[in-house]
Amino acid sequence: MNQFFDNINKAGEAEKPSKKKPIYPVNKDLRAYLLRYGREVKLPVTYQDLQRYTYSIPLKDKKGNESSWGKLSFDMKEWEYLREGLVKIYAILKTEGDTTIINHLDVARIDFCYFGNSQPFRIRIVNKFNDNYDHYYIKQADASRIYGLELEHLLSPNRISYFTHQATLVEEHIPGIPGDIFITDHLKDPNTNLIRLAKEFVKFNERCFVQLLGDMRSYNFVVNIIPDIEDFQYRIRAIDFDQQSYEGRKNLYLPQFFKENKAFVDLVTKHLDKESIAQYQAEERTMMTFRLASARYRMNDLFDIMCADTISVPEKIESLKVALTMHFKEPSTYNKAKTMGQVVKRHLKQTLQKNLLLIPKTSKRNSD
Repeated sequence: MNQFFDNINKAGEAEKPSKKKPIYPVNKDLRAYLLRYGREVKLPVTYQDLQRYTYSIPLKDKKGNESSWGKLSFDMKEWEYLREGLVKIYAILKTEGDTTIINHLDVARIDFCYFGNSQPFRIRIVNKFNDNYDHYYIKQADASRIYGLELEHLLSPNRISYFTHQATLVEEHIPGIPGDIFITDHLKDPNTNLIRLAKEFVKFNERCFVQLLGDMRSYNFVVNIIPDIEDFQYRIRAIDFDQQSYEGRKNLYLPQFFKENKAFVDLVTKHLDKESIAQYQAEERTMMTFRLASARYRMNDLFDIMCADTISVPEKIESLKVALTMHFKEPSTYNKAKTMGQVVKRHLKQTLQKNLLLIPKTSKRNSD
């Protein structure tokens, strides 16, 4: 069981992930998987097309501080070409390509983020009738990120809309309040149910560890506030999958160990006891197990490819194997893993095996 009562972030600066993770190409087997499950579609605009901008103007947030985003400008011919294609991509994301609903839509802005591995473009789509707007993102297609999106889609309570086309990845915008902003603007709100928020952070921490999704610092996830019968419920959602099973340090897969998340960890240690934490961890593992069982054929397809793919470097793979072996005190679980995909597969079995034994065989046989 993960103990929240340990000293948080003992390693300090050493717990930061690698500054630059390489982009891993999508191989032919992963491409076939994406095509089979409807993720690979022909897109009218590529990541490379958006790189032909003329200049960028820094964007400021609502408080007037400079952000990591810049508003892009294009020459007129490029802009007209991009506008039409980007609206069509929005239709692909939202209506499976039905373009009859896009006549009232337009591209309000294209932004670029120089921070992070994927260096995304953010597309703002606006409704010309009522000025309502939405966003989506165009990024470089990175195999490890795609594996993270698939694992999130299949194992978490959240569904992810994304598509690929050659070296381009298109992702929907995941709505919510960024974790760092939630800490500063909402944590002290008298209407915030701190106990329920603490419970959700425990569950989010558990999901990340089971999936080996790394670098969930507060600005890489969002908090959704959901009105309930007499109060509010909360859902924490990852929005950045760049660090899916790449790093070699175990604590990088546990959001509780990032100093940026200390405010959430403090809630857990203040409002929950060890028994409650264990209960919420067990609840989350149980739900993940049922999702795994219901999607087991697709998961098998995914791991057949992921286990043979290169999505990390040998020294990080060996380091993570050692760390997980020490954590669970079961050397036979990880010592035969040769790739990071094999580590993830064995880790799922290790963390969910007790729950898998409780699922009736009929449920496994009739799943998916």
